[in-house]
Amino acid sequence: MGADISEMRKELQSRDSLWRRIQLECQQLHTELLKIKEYKDMQEIQIKHQSSCVQLTEQLENKNTELLLFAESQEHQEEDLNKIRNHVYREEQSHCSEKERMKTEISDLTEELHQKEITIATIMEKASLLERRLKMELETKHKFLTKQQLLEFHYQVIKSENTHLKEMV
Repeated sequence: MGADISEMRKELQSRDSLWRRIQLECQQLHTELLKIKEYKDMQEIQIKHQSSCVQLTEQLENKNTELLLFAESQEHQEEDLNKIRNHVYREEQSHCSEKERMKTEISDLTEELHQKEITIATIMEKASLLERRLKMELETKHKFLTKQQLLEFHYQVIKSENTHLKEMV
């Protein structure tokens, strides 16, 4: 009986350890989820910033139009205008490539988050199954223990009766 109890304790400790590892992993996944949410918020801020960049680009284009009218009479101003155009073009190209990179990264992070959510659900399902099994095993062990105690009690009663009968004989 002592060995069974010891074995049950070891099993409970093992399962408790597993449960704690699962809880730790859930906490880590939650922390990663918060980081991803924070990253997403940063992405939204960048998108707003990009919107303002588009407005600035439109304003630059309007200024370019004004400079073209003025540049018809002066060659030096035409060279400056060409430099500005080149710069705006490079900025737009840089902005577009950065935007595509961010879209790809957000997509990858979303997929990773989805995979982690699936993993969490699987772990929680397994933990629930293990918990049910443990409860069933504990109930079975408890029944056996009760049965053993009852048999031991009957044994003591019979032993006592046997001793009494021996004394009478």
